[in-house]
Amino acid sequence: MLSRVANCLYWMSRYVERAENTARLVNTNLQLLLDLRNLDEQRLAEHWLPIVQATGDEEAFFKLHPRATGAAVTEFLVFQAENPNSLVQSICQARENARMVRDQLTFELWEELNRLYLFVISPRAREIWRSSANEFFQEIKASSLHLIGITYATLLHNEGWHFLQAGKFIERADKTSRIVDVRYQSLPDRGLPTAVSQEDTLEWSAILRSCSALDSYKSIYGAEVTPKFVAEFLLLNADFPRSVLFSAAELNQSLRRISGVPEGRFTNNAEKLAGRLVAELRFSTIDEVFEQGLHTYLDVLQQKLNLIGHALFEAYIFQSFNSLEDEILVQQEEQQQQ
Repeated sequence: MLSRVANCLYWMSRYVERAENTARLVNTNLQLLLDLRNLDEQRLAEHWLPIVQATGDEEAFFKLHPRATGAAVTEFLVFQAENPNSLVQSICQARENARMVRDQLTFELWEELNRLYLFVISPRAREIWRSSANEFFQEIKASSLHLIGITYATLLHNEGWHFLQAGKFIERADKTSRIVDVRYQSLPDRGLPTAVSQEDTLEWSAILRSCSALDSYKSIYGAEVTPKFVAEFLLLNADFPRSVLFSAAELNQSLRRISGVPEGRFTNNAEKLAGRLVAELRFSTIDEVFEQGLHTYLDVLQQKLNLIGHALFEAYIFQSFNSLEDEILVQQEEQQQQ
């Protein structure tokens, strides 16, 4: 497979997953405001600012907006063209990557992705957003899940499929870790909180809803929602499809299917780092995570995922260039990695 094709499939998948996670995060926090009534201006800022911080785009946000209000944050994360990671821009980038490898995709997959793209850039999307933000986000999530199903059911499960899977699961692991990190300021720097207020319970329940995890969580832990149990479920559960451990394990398997290397061995840094991360997660306990400090642990985890993405690029995408056009292409691919 050409490295250009692999790169486009990988990033198409990452951008679709990024858009869906943004939809989940913003929609859940809008719904949470219905439970957290009578917040003053400072409390509202404290509610919205961590969401921007969790996406890693705080600096870019404050270049465009003076304060972290609900209107400013939702505009920045959903529609803002100047934000390359906004929901709309993510879908546009996914569609552009798909267009460049149209011959590798099935008609059904291209049709659904193109339909989603045409929806988010249309005036109708803004109209639905203004009348019912929840309906807008449900459309995004439903289309993303539809794309996952179409991909599974219609594409050949060959090398290109495994690049799609790698992109999806590295993005999912990263975004789940960021969603868990949204409310870290309510926790001590190290260790577990001594008490959990009703407001804390609502906020950690919202984190579960952001990952469509509330029902699965209750089947294991019951109705009690605590930071320890939520973090354990979303980080270290091996069976929940949106947990970090599950996503890292799937990423590791995809990398090994691309190269044909069995578990326990590696031929490049991406495989080595992914295998090491899965082992660390499998043999970690949530008490050890909180002893280190949840925010610190998640920062390190995100750095490890970034290193895996960079190593994958080095192993499969980057090639020595022989012309100015090739050099420009490599620079564009490196910008996408950032």
